[in-house]
Amino acid sequence: MQISVKNVTYRYFEDQKEAVNDVSFDIEKGSYTTIIGHNGSGKSTIAKLLVGLLEANEGTITIEDKLLTEENVTEIRDIIAIVFQNPDNQFIGSTVRDDIAFGLENHSVAPKDMDPIIETFAELVDMTSFLNHEPTKLSGGQKQRVAIAGVLAMKPDILILDEATAMLDPKGKKEVMDLVRKIHQDEKMTIISITHDIEEVNFSDQVIVMNEGQITFNGNPSEILTQQKVLTDIQLDVPFSVKLATKLKDKGIPIENMLDEGKIINELWQYNLKK
Repeated sequence: MQISVKNVTYRYFEDQKEAVNDVSFDIEKGSYTTIIGHNGSGKSTIAKLLVGLLEANEGTITIEDKLLTEENVTEIRDIIAIVFQNPDNQFIGSTVRDDIAFGLENHSVAPKDMDPIIETFAELVDMTSFLNHEPTKLSGGQKQRVAIAGVLAMKPDILILDEATAMLDPKGKKEVMDLVRKIHQDEKMTIISITHDIEEVNFSDQVIVMNEGQITFNGNPSEILTQQKVLTDIQLDVPFSVKLATKLKDKGIPIENMLDEGKIINELWQYNLKK
C-alpha cells in the first residue's frame, strides 16, 4: 500500500468534537480514490493530514513506507502534492510561466533546466499557448489546470484534489476532470479526489464515504452506489444513471452496469427491439 492511515483522530480545538475520529484506510499505488461526504464530514481534514498541513492528535499516517512526522514532512511533500478548490489562492507568479516555475525554484532546479520542464507540463494540461498570460485573466477551468501543472512539475507520486472542481462551472469542471483522468491513465499516478460530488465516484477504483468524522463505507463504486438510502440519509445523492437503472430493474428490465449511462441506453434499445 502506498498510503496507510491507522486510527487517526484530529480535533481543531481541544474542547471541540473530533473532525476526524479513529479513521483507518489504505490506498494502493496507482489507484484512483474518491473520498466523498457532505460539508463538515471530515474529508478535507483528511487531505490536510495527508500532506502534513495538520498533525494528527492520535494514530499514524504512512506514505511509501515513511511514517509522517514533523521531522520528515518536507520529504513527504516531495512525494505528495495537493490542489485546493480555489486556484487563485495558489497563484504566485505574474504569468502562467512564472507560476509553474515557482515550485521548481523552491526545489532548487537550475534556471537553465526550467524551460523544458515548464513547456512539458504546460503541454500536458493544454496551456502552452497561455504561458505568458496573467493567471487572473484565465477562466476557472484554465486556472485549475495551471495549478495542476504547477504541482505536477515537481513530479509528485501522489496527487490530491481537495474539492478542485467545487468552484467551477460545468465546462470548467469537465475540463479538469478529463485532465485528471488522463493523468491517471497516462502517468499511472495515484489520485485522491476529495469531493461532495457523487458523480466522480464513477471514475474511481476505491470510494471512501465520510460522515461526521468517520468512515461510513470503504469499497468499490458498485458497492457504494447500491446503498442509496444510506447515502441519502447522510445528505449525499446518487448519480442519475444509478437511479434510472434501479427503477428499470424494479420494472423487470435488466441492466448489467448501473454506473455506465451509455450501457444503460444501449440495453434499453436492445430491450425495445426484443419487444
